[in-house]
Amino acid sequence: MKKLMDVGEFGFIKLISRLFLKKTGKPKIISGIGDDTAVIPFNRDNFLLLTTDMLLEDVHFKRSHPPYDIGHKALAVSISDIAAMGGIPRYALISVGLPKKLSLSFAKKIFEGIRRTARDYGIEVVGGDTNCSRKIVIASFVAGTVRKNNLVLRSRAKEGDYIFVTGTLGGAADKGKHLKFAPRLPEAQYLAGNFKLNSMIDISDGLLADLGHILSTSRAGALLWQDNIPLASKRENGIEKAYYAGEDFELLFTVPKRLAKKLLKSWPEKFKTKLSCIGQIKSGNFGLKAEDKNGVRKKLKAGGFRHF
Repeated sequence: MKKLMDVGEFGFIKLISRLFLKKTGKPKIISGIGDDTAVIPFNRDNFLLLTTDMLLEDVHFKRSHPPYDIGHKALAVSISDIAAMGGIPRYALISVGLPKKLSLSFAKKIFEGIRRTARDYGIEVVGGDTNCSRKIVIASFVAGTVRKNNLVLRSRAKEGDYIFVTGTLGGAADKGKHLKFAPRLPEAQYLAGNFKLNSMIDISDGLLADLGHILSTSRAGALLWQDNIPLASKRENGIEKAYYAGEDFELLFTVPKRLAKKLLKSWPEKFKTKLSCIGQIKSGNFGLKAEDKNGVRKKLKAGGFRHF
């Protein structure tokens, strides 16, 4: 009998997604299971965005971490998903499972961290649920909107597109960055509003895993220019961390070649956030490869963090 570990997290998602693909007669869903958020018809100018994330103690954070930062991360991961669609977060529901012997002060500070982040990003927390659990569990649900012209999916990368990434990669574990990161909402708004992006995703599971999602849904391949990848650490294993470590929550996106020069020129005038062009989208039969400074290419296998 197969176990979850045999199919992996994303194999399981594919399996259960088939259960919900039947037509219901309701208004057409623009994008359902398989992207950073669900995209639903809303009004004449906007789509509705819906996303949810679950954070588990000893997986996504430890009880020794500052509770403010735990609260921030719980909401920020969902804000990052909304950003990756070109949208704006509006409302949130927060549900928690808390041990009955957890300090009241600790639990309150988690929510103070959530409140601070909600205020910083213009989000109204409008409800949620509480339960008793052995370890801390926090689930965030965020609803947002995106202008129809600004919507970016992960499934529309085109051959010839240049691949870009914000920030640096592979340093999420350094100095608690995975708890204190700033969702790239302003950057995503600028990109979606001023450039015709063909695809975008936020990097939560590692560069190769999340690029792999773009490639599989777009039926494309990619060539990465290894020396262009912005490493958080110059140590020997820096590139491996950038490829596989995850929880950087940077934007990974593709733009038509004709817009790349304009983007690189305008970016420093708008943001201090680093922007790097790290490769190019190829045809589907190309696969995924990296090229070093000597022009030597090697095949890469899409992979990164897996829950099971």
